[in-house]
Amino acid sequence: MAFDKSLDKEQFSETKEFETTKITVSVYAYNEGIPKLQISRENLNSTTGEYTFSKLGRMQKPEIEAILPLITKAIEHM
Repeated sequence: MAFDKSLDKEQFSETKEFETTKITVSVYAYNEGIPKLQISRENLNSTTGEYTFSKLGRMQKPEIEAILPLITKAIEHM
């Protein structure tokens, strides 16, 4: 069965912005299933001024400290 975006329900989402990147902590449940945590990163393109999706990769300590409260909030929605 192929992934159907309409079955993927967002239950929580909050974003923390930094100088050239933003990190979003979300909770999604697919097809009424078990809610799961998702952490994603978007980087600012200096040419266009728009954010583009990027792999989360490694995180710096200030980024981790900033999103920990978001993760705690997300857990309450799981």
